[in-house]
Amino acid sequence: MVILFSSALEVFGAANHSLRVATFDIDATPPLGYMMAYDPVVRVDAMTLRCRGIVLLGQAQPIVLCAVDWLGIANEAQDEFRKHLAKAAGTTPKRVAVHTLHQHDAPTCDFSAERLLKEAKAKHLGRLDGDFCRQTMAKAAAAVRTSMASAKPVTHCGWGVSEVKQVASNRRIFGPDGKVRAVRYTSCTNPELRAEPEGVIDPELSMLSFWNGDTPLVVMTYYACHPQSYYRVGIPSPDFPGIARFMRQQSVPEALHVHFNGAGGNIGAGKYNDGSRKNRMELALRLRDGMKRAFDSSSKFAVQSSDLRWSVVPVALPLAKHLDEAKLVADVAKGSVPPVAVPAAERLAYVQRSKLGHKIDLTQLAIGDVRVLHMPGELFVEYQLAAKQMRPELNVAMAAYGEYGTFYIGTKRAYSEGGYETEPRSSNVAPEVESLLMHGIGKLLSGN
Repeated sequence: MVILFSSALEVFGAANHSLRVATFDIDATPPLGYMMAYDPVVRVDAMTLRCRGIVLLGQAQPIVLCAVDWLGIANEAQDEFRKHLAKAAGTTPKRVAVHTLHQHDAPTCDFSAERLLKEAKAKHLGRLDGDFCRQTMAKAAAAVRTSMASAKPVTHCGWGVSEVKQVASNRRIFGPDGKVRAVRYTSCTNPELRAEPEGVIDPELSMLSFWNGDTPLVVMTYYACHPQSYYRVGIPSPDFPGIARFMRQQSVPEALHVHFNGAGGNIGAGKYNDGSRKNRMELALRLRDGMKRAFDSSSKFAVQSSDLRWSVVPVALPLAKHLDEAKLVADVAKGSVPPVAVPAAERLAYVQRSKLGHKIDLTQLAIGDVRVLHMPGELFVEYQLAAKQMRPELNVAMAAYGEYGTFYIGTKRAYSEGGYETEPRSSNVAPEVESLLMHGIGKLLSGN
């Protein structure tokens, strides 16, 4: 059962208070020797990882939107990030959305899995050592708290859309039997797979901006695609979306540029990327051009605090049937064997939280005729396309990679088609997830 929460103040706004926005931005780059998602840091480059976002003020309780250049933030780590940012902003965790961009030369964060390893007296926590993540979380909360004093009035919002060309392609290549015969990963050296069509993607980059008169204050972009050009070099990198974001920040320095990965679980750059080093900048330039076109073509509309609304639908997603709790417990007990214990702890953490009744918040920011949906996991692009089709008269954008404990989230049909994304090692949810998420999205979009 899903319930739509929306208070009277959220629906009708607080007419006596002007809409304001505060921005925060901190370095989220791990130090030398820290174990990222796949490899330890061997060098820190000039292009750092960022944790940045906004606080929207003017109603009874602020709204916080945050994007982090990490692979994923899962389970208790999601809870803690939202709690810390909420406390700093003077709001509740349900009014905070924390997302990652899913870069691979970057940290992953899961305090639940870390705790399980510590309870098993693991000698090596690997990528689940959460000390650096906690430090970053505390820095982000401090930055939010400080930002509130310099919040700026918002008189207008802007909405822009552009087609991004030669970046995204579907990773799942089908055979004549309707089954996945090959996966065209984010970098692909097979010329035959690269010659296959783009497949099902969302080519649109969506942009929501906040303005004070003619001065842009915040530019938020949404585009569905795995963000890897190449990785596993031991150097933290925001990859091509971070470079595109940086270039746009230099072109429009008045505004903080915040980028969100859309429903890009089954989307990558593989058709246009063979992993060559030069492709990182080429992909970045293509994405930057899309950002620029969306900005240049944006339509501005006047806003006040009463135009801002926030909605929440909590959902309990079904556990994948392949998750064997007893086996996972036994594997976690092998704490001295990181290749076994670490992934087992990540899966066990999600299983235990689900069985305790934990629900995931699907949330929506509404302002004017713009709707921004905040979703969990490595969501398939079909969810994003379906959301846009539900309310074609609205301007709909989607940020995925929120709660990362789910791992990949396919459509019901995808779980019978094969392919990496829906294999037992890749997804922690069952095929029935589609009906629950689609219902939740529909509930969010059904409001005014």
